[in-house]
Amino acid sequence: MADPPPGPDRARFPRQYARTRRFSLGVPHELTVSAGGERVLFLRSRGGTDRANCLWATDLAPEGPPERLVADPLALLGGAEEELPPEERARRERVREHSGGIVAYGTDREGRLAAFALSGRLWVADTAGGGVRELPAPGPVLDPRPDPTGSRVAYVSGGALRVMEVDGSGDCRLAGPEEGDVTWGLAEFVAAEEMGRTTGYWWAPDGERLLVARVDQGPVPRWYVADPADPGRPCSLTRYPAAGTPNAEVTLWLVGLDGSRVPVTWDRAGFEYVVTASWAPCGLVLSVQSRDQRRMQVLAVDPSTGATTVLLEDHDPAWLDIVPGVPGLTSTGALVWVAQAGGTRSLVVGGEVVTGPGLQVRSVLDVDGEAVLVSASSEPTEVEVWAWSPEEGLGRVSPPGGVHTARRSGGTTVLASRSLDHHGLEVVVIRGEAVVTGIRSEAETPLVSPLPRMLRLGRRELRASLLLPSWHRPGEGPLPVLLDPYGGPGAQRVLASRDAYLVSQWFAEQGFAVLVADGRGTPGRGPAWERAVRGDLATPVLEDQVEALHQAAASCPDLDLGRVGIRGWSFGGYLAALAVLRRPDCFHAAVAGAPFVDPRLYDTHYTERYLGHPDQDPGAYQSCSLIGYAEGLRRPLLIIHGLSDDNVVVAHSLRLSSALVAAGRPHCFLPLPGVTHMTPQEEVAGNLLLIELDFLKRALSRPGPAGA
Repeated sequence: MADPPPGPDRARFPRQYARTRRFSLGVPHELTVSAGGERVLFLRSRGGTDRANCLWATDLAPEGPPERLVADPLALLGGAEEELPPEERARRERVREHSGGIVAYGTDREGRLAAFALSGRLWVADTAGGGVRELPAPGPVLDPRPDPTGSRVAYVSGGALRVMEVDGSGDCRLAGPEEGDVTWGLAEFVAAEEMGRTTGYWWAPDGERLLVARVDQGPVPRWYVADPADPGRPCSLTRYPAAGTPNAEVTLWLVGLDGSRVPVTWDRAGFEYVVTASWAPCGLVLSVQSRDQRRMQVLAVDPSTGATTVLLEDHDPAWLDIVPGVPGLTSTGALVWVAQAGGTRSLVVGGEVVTGPGLQVRSVLDVDGEAVLVSASSEPTEVEVWAWSPEEGLGRVSPPGGVHTARRSGGTTVLASRSLDHHGLEVVVIRGEAVVTGIRSEAETPLVSPLPRMLRLGRRELRASLLLPSWHRPGEGPLPVLLDPYGGPGAQRVLASRDAYLVSQWFAEQGFAVLVADGRGTPGRGPAWERAVRGDLATPVLEDQVEALHQAAASCPDLDLGRVGIRGWSFGGYLAALAVLRRPDCFHAAVAGAPFVDPRLYDTHYTERYLGHPDQDPGAYQSCSLIGYAEGLRRPLLIIHGLSDDNVVVAHSLRLSSALVAAGRPHCFLPLPGVTHMTPQEEVAGNLLLIELDFLKRALSRPGPAGA
């Protein structure tokens, strides 16, 4: 294949991409608005290559400074390196946290007191400018959060939930520890990895008691993650709930500061998943889900007795999605929910549907009094912010186009936006109808500037983006094609955001036509679209990539269908390997990163949602496994996997490689010692792109006969 014209060193962008942690450093995030709307808190590092997040505040009073530094981790630690306890490393892996310093915090209702963990130690900050103090908590400290009144701080240490006064006195253990694999106040693996719940306790509005999850991992199978590069290092034990095996046993308890402990009762046999809880002044509600995920209940909890009443029950013959932000309660006690019916996810407040059929609600962002703020899509590639209230009805908050999210409290809205028109995240603070200030980003400007052509392809109008080299002119000659999808449930690649295509454009600048397509199963197009993969995670997603490829080539003759590669990570890695195994007539090379190979090796909540229980639907698991297609490999395949991955464990790739060897099929396998699923190491993240590029260039240097 032809090389691109002379220009910047091809390694410059991969180095920048790794150094900036995928351009996440220096970006304001974890935005919190105080109850009165007069203060906004957020995390941000000082620059685009600075990994240490600081806690900042923006006061909306006209006489105040636009931004204030509240807590600086480097100053608090005296310049010492941050020391992460294993529990914190695992938590960051679950939430895909790439940075360091202060990565999470909790506040009281008024946003005056913030609490956070740093190097396993407990710190509190007076956000009005009163300084930062370390509290004498036994460590390592996990998930510290003040009570709503700002009088106390709860935290987890050693598997126990503890509470102390904000002046550092009165530290006491409320629940735990217990013998065995039992924790109080922490989220279990599937809750954090798949359900979006990263905590295991919730404060009462008056700060006198808490709803606490007791998690017993005893029934969950023991798995061992080893580091073959260091044979003297013991294996790491993890409890992994693989498909068809027992989950952790989760119970809920109302724990009082006076030592009282009351169990919360519900049909745990029918609803074993605790999805989330919300404790507002007008009541305590929680949502639970059945093991097959076809039923969900919203329960009202009596805080005195622990008895529950069913407020709402949903059913779906395939599965019910967990929508972030629900259930919630308005200030008058109206239940906030998102229902899926008639091909649409709709916002429901007090039993009334308040959004129309043309709007797919993705999440509830905040409930502010009687107003509800949601993210939703009328076009799948765009994510809008809408607000509903009884007085004003439904109205759009974000401008047209782009990808937006927001937070709201006390009538103040913080809107964060990305679009195709600019790099990076733009954040503005809105009161009433006016923008009163902005929150700047310190992120680096990427060395590449994506130029995506947004497409709708084929009879299903597959949303896709085509990226060509900036130096290429139509008709100058055919370009090898690189498909760059995720392609499966839970993640969307085709978005109206320039930053979504940085890596894809870099590959394009190296001489490829890069196609990114979202097929059936991906988010944004409603329940029916997502449920098209029920029972088969392989055939529909692969068919849609093939259709997107052929339709894109029909609209752009510069695409060379004799030289087609595909790359991906996680489910995208599965899709890449699947493509060369099942469709060598279309795909001539693949890079499969951390591929999901054998569904029986992945977790209960994800896998059983799409394929059912393996004891009841063994055929679905067999047909979706890549192992059975090993004999079909006729094309170059590079498999990459981190040996410390505790999400998609390396056994997936090892089993695929073993099957390929048994079938006599040559392939390349690149193991990454000490690397987890999110490849956080700077040197690894940058060099992987160059390794993939070299592999694909060699493999696609000249076309091969179909099926060769």
